[in-house]
Amino acid sequence: MIFTLKDRAQYDRIEFDCAEFYSEFQALEVTRHTPLTDKMSLHYFELPKLPKTISKDSELLLWLSLFNANTEEDFKRLEALEAPDMEQAISAYRHITATDEFKEIERIRSRARHNEAAALRHATEIEREKWQVIVAEKDAENQIALAEKDTALAEKDAENEMLRRQIAELQAKMKED
Repeated sequence: MIFTLKDRAQYDRIEFDCAEFYSEFQALEVTRHTPLTDKMSLHYFELPKLPKTISKDSELLLWLSLFNANTEEDFKRLEALEAPDMEQAISAYRHITATDEFKEIERIRSRARHNEAAALRHATEIEREKWQVIVAEKDAENQIALAEKDTALAEKDAENEMLRRQIAELQAKMKED
């Protein structure tokens, strides 16, 4: 699979809080911190941390710089180093990306990304509408419950008022007697 500049956005972030662009990890036992095996490790290259100036003596930096190239100027800077492998790789990249087949694949990929974004946006809208219905139903239930409580309070207030009148009448009778 050939990655284009559009695909690279997900790789242009810094993962680790350190100055080094290269990190190697191995699987360790959790409590004893002993390695699981010396046959496996994970290697991370953080492209945004690459040094700005490189020489053609460092093959690793040359290849990482090629992967990190975002513009035609980046390709030209690599070509200016006159490293045969880089010239050949850049030439192959330009040849492949100039073909009609590649352009059609890119058009299809771009359309697929657009469709995916539209589908996610539509799904989000549907989800929002569902939540709005749920919130409206809960709000209606709460309004009904509040209305029932208000009715119950009004009935209690009426009972209390009736009891006050009865007490007042009894007090008035007691004074007469």
